[in-house]
Amino acid sequence: MKKLKNHNKTNLILLFISLLLILCLLIFVVYNNFSNIDKSNKASVDIQIEDQEEVIIEDPIKTYSFSLIMGGDALIHNAVYGDAMISKNKYDFKGMFEYIKPITSKYDLAYYNQETILGGTEIGLSTYPQFNSPYEVGDAFIDAGFNVVSLANNHTLDRGSKAIINSRKYWNSKDVMVNGSATSLDEKNNIDIREKNGITYALLSYTTTTNGLTRKNDYYVNWYSKEAVKKDVESIRDKVDFIMVAMHWGVEYNTGVTTGQKNIAKYLASLGVDLVIGTHPHVIEPAEYIDNTFVIYSLGNFISAQRTDEQLSGLLMSVTVEKVEDTVLGTKEVSVKNPTAQFIYTYSKGTSKTGRYDFKLYPYSMLNEKLFPNYKTMYNKLKVRMTSLDKNIKVLGLEGDKDGNIK
Repeated sequence: MKKLKNHNKTNLILLFISLLLILCLLIFVVYNNFSNIDKSNKASVDIQIEDQEEVIIEDPIKTYSFSLIMGGDALIHNAVYGDAMISKNKYDFKGMFEYIKPITSKYDLAYYNQETILGGTEIGLSTYPQFNSPYEVGDAFIDAGFNVVSLANNHTLDRGSKAIINSRKYWNSKDVMVNGSATSLDEKNNIDIREKNGITYALLSYTTTTNGLTRKNDYYVNWYSKEAVKKDVESIRDKVDFIMVAMHWGVEYNTGVTTGQKNIAKYLASLGVDLVIGTHPHVIEPAEYIDNTFVIYSLGNFISAQRTDEQLSGLLMSVTVEKVEDTVLGTKEVSVKNPTAQFIYTYSKGTSKTGRYDFKLYPYSMLNEKLFPNYKTMYNKLKVRMTSLDKNIKVLGLEGDKDGNIK
């Protein structure tokens, strides 16, 4: 009996060990299977992630912009071109712009009005009252960054068809946008359209006076009329984002805005013109928004040999032109933003006895009492006038005063 009990005990131990081994084997198999499944799933996930392309959702709102600065009349009297003469029939005006070029050349677009026609020396230079100027005037403005030029004004017809033909031949040889005077109807109707930073733009230019000189045709100078402007605007409105109209209007030496200027500005705004640039008074007049149209009534003189503080002070007005497109809705909105005014001064120190005047353009921020004894008083007067119709127009101050207040 004792041997049987020991034998049974041994069998039980062997059975227990066998069951334990079987259990361990099952655990190993199950664990290994789950581990392989996990690795397989992980590999599958990794493959799916690697195979999946990156999805980028684009913003449907696109914004484009360019910077624009505008200067007034280039009124080249004999004293000015006499000062620029370096030899017979050769002139250099670039030195006169030494302190202005760093300002104007940094803008995408820069505009001015070529008040005196560039007919060249071959037909003889002339001064007031019927001007003709050398081509080198244009060279100096281009060198200073100017690339948009108005040619319609009260002196366009001063020297007849030859001067007009020479003028357009000169400008057509330059990479510059011009409008206002043409040598044929085809040239007049072929309105220049360009693009900058994703914004298409064009210039239209008109005058309300020719000093009594008769137009021989409809293209030597663009005469303002409602019908003419409406026709031109409608011919390009669907082709461009931004339309600027240069207007030679108003009353000379009048610092206020006339009813005629106001009426024309309102009409241009009704046509959807984005910017109106006024010249002719030879003094600075204020600016304002009419609905979405920004109107500068007069930029004054850019450079001249006129005599009063008002006539020797000019306006540089800078703006940002912005276009916002909704690519989903297919709409766009163009606006003129951040109008900022700064004043410039034409300095000269010579006399008619010396024959040299040393003409030099200065921003008001560089003036002192030696250059212009009355500059602080004049600055205050111009600042008040500039913002009289719109208080939101920024006026740059004198050196060291960013808010535009005289210390």
